[in-house]
Amino acid sequence: MTVRQRLEMEEAQRLSSFAVQSAHTQGRMQAVEPCPLRTEFQRDRDRIIHCKSFRRLKFKTQVFLSPEGDHYRTRLTHTLEVAQVARTIARALRLNEDLTEAIALGHDLGHTPFGHIGERTLDELLPEGFRHNEQSLRVVDVLENDGSGLNLTWEVRDGILCHSGRQFPATLEAQCVRRADRIAYLNHDLDDALRGGVLKPFELPADCMRVLGRTHGERINTMIADIVENSENQTELAMSPLVQSAMDGLREFMFERVYRDEWRAAEEKRCDHVVRELFRHYSAHPTEMPEEFLLIGYRDGMDRAVADFISCMTDRYAVRTYQRLFIPSSFPAL
Repeated sequence: MTVRQRLEMEEAQRLSSFAVQSAHTQGRMQAVEPCPLRTEFQRDRDRIIHCKSFRRLKFKTQVFLSPEGDHYRTRLTHTLEVAQVARTIARALRLNEDLTEAIALGHDLGHTPFGHIGERTLDELLPEGFRHNEQSLRVVDVLENDGSGLNLTWEVRDGILCHSGRQFPATLEAQCVRRADRIAYLNHDLDDALRGGVLKPFELPADCMRVLGRTHGERINTMIADIVENSENQTELAMSPLVQSAMDGLREFMFERVYRDEWRAAEEKRCDHVVRELFRHYSAHPTEMPEEFLLIGYRDGMDRAVADFISCMTDRYAVRTYQRLFIPSSFPAL
């Protein structure tokens, strides 16, 4: 018996009947030989962690653009916090932690530079629109591994695609990630906004804080515990009306005071300008893109290739590229 087979047997004994067992995956687009050491979902997790798109997340914006402090979240730390929250929920409900973790680690691979600002701009520029969850799936299916993709299992791909938006995920493990994504970003963005002076503690909505908790840890614990309490032996994760209402109220507050507030407006315009100019330039000069994106252009259309290229950029690479293309450099001394 291989290590993988032993792990699959342990899953069969330990996991809830509502969980997805790795031995029962719906498989990959291209069949591969089973690994003697890892289950299929462990293998997907490892493929995601070792891919280039995952490494780039450390230089992509979460909320604060190019923060100078060392403790503000990036898209990578957000991803890790989502994975932690989702795994905690999955473990408590006896769901498949490996599947949950793989989905969580891959859910934001398609995010643009400058966070949702870049996503909104590309959505306006690309004829068919641009949504980061769909781009995340495109990253693992098409863009990674020199165009071969990561060849992930159906369950991980479904969870990545359906972590946000109108499409509802097919597994409870993916529902864990969908819930964890909101829990993580609401709480860490609130923490960052307090650290950055955008919010003061006395400004937080008192009715929400009474239900959820006064500290970062209390709020996360309240949300996780409530999901676990209301989701045991259910086919869909749920919250109690009280906690769900408080969480929704906090989300409305965050959109009003942090995500859409005037303090971001000037920087958002600059970021929007950078993305638009890069899109315009590479649409007019596609041969300046790396060859892999030029090949995508011949196959899927040049607009699609330019959007793929720009969405792969980190914040700092996008800024440096803009400076190289549009800002005059100093004339060298003779």
